[in-house]
Amino acid sequence: MDPAAAASVEFGRFRVFPLRRELLAAGRPIKLGGRAFDVLLALIEAHGSVVSKDALMARVWPGRVVEENALQVQISALRAAFGPDGELIRTVSGRGYQFAGEIRFLSAGPDEPSGPGTAAVEPGPAMSPTNLPEPASALIGRDDELCEVVSLAVRYRLVTLTGPGGIGKSRLALAVARELLGEFSDGVWLVELAPLSDPGLVPSTVAAAAGTEVGGGAASVERLADALAGKQLLLVLDNCEHVIAAAADLAEAFLRAGPGVRIIATSRESLRAEGEQVYPLQPLSVPPEAAEDDDDAPRYGAVRLFLDRLSAAAPGFALNRSSAAAISEICRRLDGIPLAIELAAARAAALGIEELASRLDDRFHLLTGGRRTAPPRHQTLRATLHWSHEFLPESERKILRRLAIFAGTFSLTAARAVVASADVTPSDVVEGIANLAAKSLVSTSFGSAGTRYLLLNTTRAYAQEKLTESGEFQAVARQHAEHLLNFLEQAGPGEARLAMRERLAEYRHELNDVRAALDWAFSQSGDAHLGVALTAASERLWFGLSLMDECRLRVERALLSLRTDMTGEMRLEMRLSAALGTALYYAKGPCPEVCAAWTDALAMAERLDATEYRLRALWGLCSHHAGIGELRTALAVAQRFAGLPPDQAGRTDRLLGERLLGSTLLFLGDLNDARRHLEHVLGRNPDPMAPSDPETIRFEWGRRSSARGSLVPALWLLGLPDQAIHMAQAYVEEARATDHPVSLCWALYAACPIALAAGDLPAADRFAVMLLEHSTRHAPGFLPALARGLRGELLVKRGDAVSGVQCLHAALGELRAHGFVLRRPALLGALAEGLAAAGQVAESLLTIDEALAQCERSEERWNIAELLRLKGQLLLLEGSEAAPAAAETYFRQALDWARRQGALSWELRSATSLARLLREGGRIGEAREMLSAVYDRFTEGFETADLKAASALLGALRGSAE
Repeated sequence: MDPAAAASVEFGRFRVFPLRRELLAAGRPIKLGGRAFDVLLALIEAHGSVVSKDALMARVWPGRVVEENALQVQISALRAAFGPDGELIRTVSGRGYQFAGEIRFLSAGPDEPSGPGTAAVEPGPAMSPTNLPEPASALIGRDDELCEVVSLAVRYRLVTLTGPGGIGKSRLALAVARELLGEFSDGVWLVELAPLSDPGLVPSTVAAAAGTEVGGGAASVERLADALAGKQLLLVLDNCEHVIAAAADLAEAFLRAGPGVRIIATSRESLRAEGEQVYPLQPLSVPPEAAEDDDDAPRYGAVRLFLDRLSAAAPGFALNRSSAAAISEICRRLDGIPLAIELAAARAAALGIEELASRLDDRFHLLTGGRRTAPPRHQTLRATLHWSHEFLPESERKILRRLAIFAGTFSLTAARAVVASADVTPSDVVEGIANLAAKSLVSTSFGSAGTRYLLLNTTRAYAQEKLTESGEFQAVARQHAEHLLNFLEQAGPGEARLAMRERLAEYRHELNDVRAALDWAFSQSGDAHLGVALTAASERLWFGLSLMDECRLRVERALLSLRTDMTGEMRLEMRLSAALGTALYYAKGPCPEVCAAWTDALAMAERLDATEYRLRALWGLCSHHAGIGELRTALAVAQRFAGLPPDQAGRTDRLLGERLLGSTLLFLGDLNDARRHLEHVLGRNPDPMAPSDPETIRFEWGRRSSARGSLVPALWLLGLPDQAIHMAQAYVEEARATDHPVSLCWALYAACPIALAAGDLPAADRFAVMLLEHSTRHAPGFLPALARGLRGELLVKRGDAVSGVQCLHAALGELRAHGFVLRRPALLGALAEGLAAAGQVAESLLTIDEALAQCERSEERWNIAELLRLKGQLLLLEGSEAAPAAAETYFRQALDWARRQGALSWELRSATSLARLLREGGRIGEAREMLSAVYDRFTEGFETADLKAASALLGALRGSAE
């Protein structure tokens, strides 16, 4: 049936009336804009087929040119209207949209309208008497809350909506009351308590609102309760917080008087009355900070409210990707508070979205000019908060303004340390926070880290003003910084008992506070010495959260202050130099400044006999020299580290030294010794991602790679591909579980080359994409260049040589700029393959010669056999008469290197290339015997690309012999 001819269309719990342009969900009308309704009809009419974006835009905006995101807004509105059934509208990538529901087209029944203007009006129940005002605008973003509170009001006789000022308690309470209007024969009555200054006037105000005669003089709670006994009515007691005791007494008296009276109250704190059900109203939903799709922004209640109010004030406004992102940010910064969002939307109509977003720091001057008819407390954002603040006792005002120093969530322990003073005891702080939380001025969150507290951004901004006005700001800021210093200095040894993920969760809680404390300490009115100490103590936090570049900037500022203003602070300078070395290494690569920082740290550690920093400096210097291709120097540093006497290095330290030795030996091509050292480390500490004692914490953030990261390629080279693949996958999963991005980068960098070598290109693609994403965000130095190099190699193997070559050229250029030499020969080898595949054979030969020369200079010989093999392959492509003989020479040199190193996987590749050449020369028996001798030494990995290729060639060789 044609939907246009159908009286209605059903799918699931929904029913659409096309002619009436109405959408119902479980019999209840759903508000839907006209264009969103047109989109819905077009998708329904397609009977499950995909409808292109162009077709939809032509249907909804006939004869007009509109941006594609206008359609995306309507799709988002449809999905929001469907709520949990939003998947009814499917996006088909590159094609359009599809309706996924099971549709039934229904004809008009005898009592059902079949055309416009013919709808029969069914007599409804007689409406109860009421003084509820008609809604002037739609309730947006509160569909779920409306259903929940209606359900509560049906089940319980006293329901209190709590929450901070401006969150929409009154609007929601009125919407609930309208939903229940037909249920109370004696009426639904709104009682406005905000204008009252005398709690004694509450009973008479209720009596007047409900039109109730109490008789016998002035209204009292008892007389009013008697008058209402036996009646069926609903009272909405709005804004109870300033007359909270009187409202609670009245509510309890009403509930005792008779079963027919029900109450919905709104207050910034609960009434604490008998029988009360509290509903804490949360802010409107806002897009998460890491939201990837700005087109989905209208699905969030805060954004929909902003757009609705902005459209009313500026009818010509059109949402696009840029404005959607800005509106999302505005809604986040305003905590999803409806009043603040409405005020912001009104200002956006005059200032523009971007200007509004840039000026939100001055929100109290900016967000004014609410509706003229609104109560004064709702006409400006400051007035809303002032209303709550003025009803607080002085002790709670003092605690609230001091809590404003916290930039993020805080614990009771932190609050006691920062807020307590001579006139505020620690127990006063605990009681004050409990009271402020009850009054919706402090938010509470419960998680794995225990109970934590938070001031919403707007509340915090108001309290900060009060803190500055009080003259206490400097003293509280100092206590805040000193508390964080104590917290970070005491965190070290105990951290070993926590898993890395738990430690990182603690660091995230403190991140914004550490930032704020450091900014204050280095300000003109701060304390630079305290800032230097806090910077040194915060090293674990920056490295733990992989904020390498921010760490570098913070440490450089501290060192500058230390060297200009403070003398004799060698220990602090040593700690900062060590932190700078690690941060610079990840942010800029192995530049000369890295070597200088670690050299300085080592010299000071020797003078101070500081064991921890001696070890850290040696670790850093080894990583630096390896990175710039000075592998013999790196080996000497690793040997010094591993050979330190027991009074300078513990058991775990010597294992870390062995890890350095194993990694360096791998690159030098000493595969068996590398494996021996690395397996010894793993045998003594099977899970390197989970430290077993406090000493390991020293190097948790500064590792270049873990033992597994070096053992993975060693196993593959030694002819154990299955073990290498399994270990690489386990390494990635363990690193992901730590929630530490830089550790994950190193795991991905170990896994991706193994996937490429094994021929598992989909896995290599996944690893390369993740590596590029995480390294770009968290370690913007040489790691993104290495990731791009792997991406280029993958493209070449997929047959896109031109793109692969471009990618490899870019990666090599970036590495050169960062001074990073390690692994350069491998990337040059991949580039040579790509150039040859693109038909640039002459240039590929020059490139492979450059790779071999680099191997000689740095002694990075772990893959020299493969580079020699590639040289032979490229000579064959050159096509000269001498090419076969020259190629054979290189293949045999490759075999010789591989055998001497024990690199069975390189040996197989070289043997396969040589066997092909020998077969072409008619030397079939020699080829079969030589390749078979190598292939037969493998005990695993028979599904990998190299072993499959060798097996196929052996089959062909045997067939030729027969």
